[in-house]
Amino acid sequence: MFIGREAELDFLNDKYEEEGGQLVVLYGRRRVGKTETLREFCKGKPHVFFSCTQTTDRVQLQKFSRQMLNENIPAGNYITEFDDWEKAIRAILDLPYGNHKKLLIIDEFPYMCKGNKSIPSILQNLWDAELRDDNVMIVLCGSAMSFIEKELLAEKNPLYGRATGIYRMKEMGFYDAVKFFPDYSERDKVIAYSVLGGIPHYLKQWDQKLSVAENIKRNILTKGCILYSEVDFLLHQELRETSVYNSVIEVVALGNTTLNSISQKSLMEDTSKTSVYLKNLIELGIVQREFSVDAKVKERANGNRGTYRLTDNFFRFWYAFVFANFSQLEDGDVDGVYEYIVEPALHEFAAFTFEDICREFVRETVLTKNSRQCFPKQNIMLHP
Repeated sequence: MFIGREAELDFLNDKYEEEGGQLVVLYGRRRVGKTETLREFCKGKPHVFFSCTQTTDRVQLQKFSRQMLNENIPAGNYITEFDDWEKAIRAILDLPYGNHKKLLIIDEFPYMCKGNKSIPSILQNLWDAELRDDNVMIVLCGSAMSFIEKELLAEKNPLYGRATGIYRMKEMGFYDAVKFFPDYSERDKVIAYSVLGGIPHYLKQWDQKLSVAENIKRNILTKGCILYSEVDFLLHQELRETSVYNSVIEVVALGNTTLNSISQKSLMEDTSKTSVYLKNLIELGIVQREFSVDAKVKERANGNRGTYRLTDNFFRFWYAFVFANFSQLEDGDVDGVYEYIVEPALHEFAAFTFEDICREFVRETVLTKNSRQCFPKQNIMLHP
């Protein structure tokens, strides 16, 4: 069952309904739900959905060709593979979709570009010469956020200024996330959200038939379960020097928020180096830098000012309770870690996220005047 993402689907459907060619870039960190959202968007629409893989350029072209030719385009009567990417991408014009938009989704587009660095130039030439004036919609989707923002959308890139829509997907807010466990009490919804955050992949691991405690023990603290090694897997996918990043993220998760304290606690003497690591984590959507509401532009530009916090609830939980007690958990002491370390600190841990939920409630009320039922009216108490 697909949950939430109304704003993203509205954005994509609006682009689909617009006249003329549409070149849309949809991106966001891994696990945020991009692929599922695109598949939901494609329902009921004739389309080609191509998922790139980390393979050679020749193999990628072969797979893309096969998928395009399977759509009964004229070239399929004569060839089994396109000679080059220009011909393969131009084939979108031959898709037999009648009055419907010729919709092409390219998931994990950065993989395609990694195999052939000329892809953006090829697409740019085709877009300028033919595609932008036709009834086509191409969606380029990717998880490599640094590549998307610093290369694909950068002024020096051939595709600069061609996109008709750019959307960065972020994690779900509280109200959509808790739809994954509708039968929980309002109090348990807050605690579960404080542990998992709004990443759909994490939320799907939760079994609402089990209590919060049982879910934490079975689906996070137990060696071999998906979420036990999730953070380590993601960091190795996105970053080098993971040991350094582990140290930085852990000290932030444990409440160190200033550049100096983060440097000291992570045993890095040079704050300028720490600042670089934090900047990379901000770009990945794992950390954010905050300022007081009255902070001036000069203060915001000062690298030593502002405070840092983890934006991802699950990362915060994982570093506070899994990474910090890794040895015991590797030995299988799940019950002991939960009883003596997690459980006594869980409500205080959730209180931090509760502040974010309250801010979301205010935004929902003031900005949208949404009439949905909101939990603050139900007098939630985090502490027994």
